[in-house]
Amino acid sequence: MLEIIGTVAKVIGPVVHAKGVTKARMLDLVEVGEEHLVGEIVKLEGDRAAIQVYEDTTGLAPGANIYSAGVPLSVELGPGLLGTIYDGIQRPLEAIRSTSNSQYIRKGIHMPALDRQKQWGFEPAVAVGTTVKGGEIVGTVQETGLIEHRVLIPPFVSGEVAWVAARGEYTVEDAVCKVKSGEDEVEIKLRQRWPVRKARPVADRLPLTIPLITGQRVIDTLFPVAKGGTVVVPGGFGTGKTMIQHALSKWSDADIIVYIGCGERGNEMTDVLISFPELIDPRTKRPIMERTVLIANTSNMPVAAREASIYTGITIAEYYRDQGYHVAIMADSTSRWAEALRELSGRMEEMPADEGFPAYLPTRLAEFYERGGMTKTLSGKEGSISIVGSVSPPGGDFSEPVTQHTKRFVRCLWALDRQLANARHYPAISWLDSYSEYVEEIADWWQELSGGDWLELRGRILDLLQQEGKLQQVVKLVGPDVLPDTQRIVLETCSMFKNAFLQQNSYDKIDMYCTPEKQIKMLRIILEFYDLGLEAIKKGANIHQIKELEVTSEIMRMKFTITNEELEKIDAIRDKLHSSMEQIKGMYA
Repeated sequence: MLEIIGTVAKVIGPVVHAKGVTKARMLDLVEVGEEHLVGEIVKLEGDRAAIQVYEDTTGLAPGANIYSAGVPLSVELGPGLLGTIYDGIQRPLEAIRSTSNSQYIRKGIHMPALDRQKQWGFEPAVAVGTTVKGGEIVGTVQETGLIEHRVLIPPFVSGEVAWVAARGEYTVEDAVCKVKSGEDEVEIKLRQRWPVRKARPVADRLPLTIPLITGQRVIDTLFPVAKGGTVVVPGGFGTGKTMIQHALSKWSDADIIVYIGCGERGNEMTDVLISFPELIDPRTKRPIMERTVLIANTSNMPVAAREASIYTGITIAEYYRDQGYHVAIMADSTSRWAEALRELSGRMEEMPADEGFPAYLPTRLAEFYERGGMTKTLSGKEGSISIVGSVSPPGGDFSEPVTQHTKRFVRCLWALDRQLANARHYPAISWLDSYSEYVEEIADWWQELSGGDWLELRGRILDLLQQEGKLQQVVKLVGPDVLPDTQRIVLETCSMFKNAFLQQNSYDKIDMYCTPEKQIKMLRIILEFYDLGLEAIKKGANIHQIKELEVTSEIMRMKFTITNEELEKIDAIRDKLHSSMEQIKGMYA
């Protein structure tokens, strides 16, 4: 029930200053003016308040009423989230378009995030008399062909089940369970609400030991991230940040994807909206949208809503994590979010810090990234949230505040390189500037898959890349011909590794996704090429003989010619490599 809590005193862009404010609390959700523009109280001082409005304030004048229901900015959680496209404050864009018959979002429009008419098949999982506590599962709903939605007791509710609905069809407004908590009886519906700025509770934090498989070789092999890990992807304009996040959204082995387009250009979000509904998950052969929530908050939308979109996305992710799923969040980009903070801070006349950003920018970044992690949920299941946040430093300057502060709170960095991007090397992740602190934690998983040599293989190729970096300095001065063949084989191996392994074609049906098993075999054969080539050179062979081998070109093409299901063909190339090198060595015996 809305009531008037004050009136508009002045309007400064998306910030509205109110006077005569009563019965208000920090972070309360409010509606401003007769168009009922959605906003949030961000500052209180006596009977004055500053309100962050998430819609266009054009036409709003002093004296307009401000309404409040006395609740914080929250999101609706329940079946129907997957496959839906929302804006930054969880308004369903498709539903708005179909009801308003317009491609524009009218100011003040209000529409529930979850369809109130759609019926869901509920399957009870508890019996009357059962003692339950917050976070436990009382029933299930088949939300999509991929995901079983688990209906949860809201956190902080506990007691004895007094009634549970029979198996059948229910809307999100229907009660499916009643819990007697003390003298009260709490109704459990298919939907619940949760304030976006408050992290949902968990039972325990768990170590990160399972990798998030992305299908991108440079990531999985060189700079892997664990499920529950945090990553920053900094890069200048045009280096491929959005393309990497698109690839991870399509191919990573997370159960749920939450993609947040925060302040990005409209054409980039259009690509997501057009391509995602047509994509098929390579593991389940089901449409990818069945496991995806899209939050579209493009650069032409009100700037204040960018700030809310990040929290909307992480809260939805926490809800599915609490059901026992592994969730991956793509935040593209946190720079636009930080810029929104800077603009709103300036309009509220707060003291600026580095480059005009508010002094609390590091705190906000830390609060966001620490909501990720591998956890034991309140129901006893394991769930995780992996966060991949892109950063768009102006001019590609990694020393700017957003990049520097973000690096303090994440454990994995995929640094995008302008020269690689200009050379059409995708993904343009620099193997010299990037790092991952998850390697040792997830090594057991990879060691078991590879037969015990993954760490050694990875370490050796990184050493060769370091050697190649030093040799390239000599090559740039005097050319490669002055180097001995024992060093030129290093250059040839690294060139092969960069072109046949690190470079990946996201439009090729075979190369767009690479399984861990194929990655290991590809890495192994490239290192064997180096070992056998070096051995042949020491016997008297020269680098040109090795480069002209037929098997050398087969290794270069294997990422396109061998599918993930035909790994025995890599073994055949490996056998051919050994026999070809033996023939060369035999010439000098």
